[in-house]
Amino acid sequence: MTAAERRDDAVAALRRIAFLLERAQATSYRSEAFRTAANVVEQQEPARVAALVAAGGLTELTGVGARTAGVVELVWRGRDVPYLVELETTLAQQTAADAAQTTAAARALRDALRGDLHAHTDASDGGTPVQEMLLAAIEIGHEYLAVTDHSPRLTVAHGLSPARLRAQVEQLTALGQAVAPFRVLTGIEVDILADGTLDQEPALLDRLDVVVASVHSQLRMDRAAMTRRMLTAIRDPRTDVLGHCTGRRVLGKQRPQSEFDAEAVFAACAEHGVAVEINCRPDRLDPPDDLLALAADAGCDFAIDTDAHAPGQLDWQAEGCRRAARHGIDADRVINAWPVERLLGRTRG
Repeated sequence: MTAAERRDDAVAALRRIAFLLERAQATSYRSEAFRTAANVVEQQEPARVAALVAAGGLTELTGVGARTAGVVELVWRGRDVPYLVELETTLAQQTAADAAQTTAAARALRDALRGDLHAHTDASDGGTPVQEMLLAAIEIGHEYLAVTDHSPRLTVAHGLSPARLRAQVEQLTALGQAVAPFRVLTGIEVDILADGTLDQEPALLDRLDVVVASVHSQLRMDRAAMTRRMLTAIRDPRTDVLGHCTGRRVLGKQRPQSEFDAEAVFAACAEHGVAVEINCRPDRLDPPDDLLALAADAGCDFAIDTDAHAPGQLDWQAEGCRRAARHGIDADRVINAWPVERLLGRTRG
C-alpha cells in the first residue's frame, strides 16, 4: 500500500468516527476534533505524514491531538482502531434493535427516500462546511440534498443575509457540477415572522429549489394569532415545506409545543401543496403523533427530513419513516421519496 493510500485510509477512519459520534448525538466538540484532524491530515503530503508517524510527531500538526494521532498511527500500520470498532459495534447493535421494531412498511419507506430537504452547514448554525454535508449525503446513498441554512432575522443562528445567500447559491451551483449526478438543491429554512411573512427577499426565494418555512420566535403566541401567522406563510406560493410545525423540544432543554388550529393549518397545507415536515431530530420528533394523524387525515403530503446540523445526523431518517408508516403514509405522499425532477416540478412549478 502506498503512503497516499495509507493517508487516505487514515482520513477516512477519522471521518467515520466523527460521523458515528454525530449520529449517536455525542457532544459536538468530540466529533469536531476528529473532523478537524481528518482535514489537517488530508492536506499533508503523504511523505510528510509517513515521516511524522515514524517519528511519533503527528501532534506537531495543528488540529491533531493525541487521540486522533493514535487513530492515524494505527491505520497507517494496518491495525484495527479499537475506538472505531467500539462505535461500529454500538451502531450494529442499535440497528438490530431498531430493525426488530421496524415494520415492512417503514423499511419500504426508508428504502424509497431519495434525499433530505432540510440540512444546515457552518454558513449558519451547522457544524461543518457544505462539502462535508454533501459527501456524507452521497455516502448514505442519497440522490440529492437541499442545503437550507437560516434566514437573516435568526441572528443567533447566523442567518444568511440576501448577499450571503446569493453567494451560497453560486457556491452550490458550482459544487453541484463537481458532484454530479448527485444533485445539490439550493434552499433555505426561512423564518415565519410574527405577521406570517417570510424572512427573505421574495425574488431571492423564487430562485431557490426548496423553501422550508418555520417558526422560531414568539413560540408562545396565542392560538388565534399563531394560526393566522402560519396560514399566511402557508398561503405564500414560495413556501414548499412547513418545518417542525409545533417548535417543541422533547430532550435536553425541553420546550412545549406551540398552540394553533391544527385542522385549519393542515387543511391549508393540503390545499396549497405545502408538505408537512416530519422532523427526525431526536430532540424534536415534530409533529407529535396526534398532529401527524391529523395531517395524514387532511390529505397532506410530507417531507421526512433530518434537520441535520452535522454529517452524521443525515442518517436520522429511519425514525421519521417509522412514524410515517404508523400513520399509513406511503412513499407517494413523501416528496423526498420522489425523483428529483418530480420534486422540482412541485417546488419550482
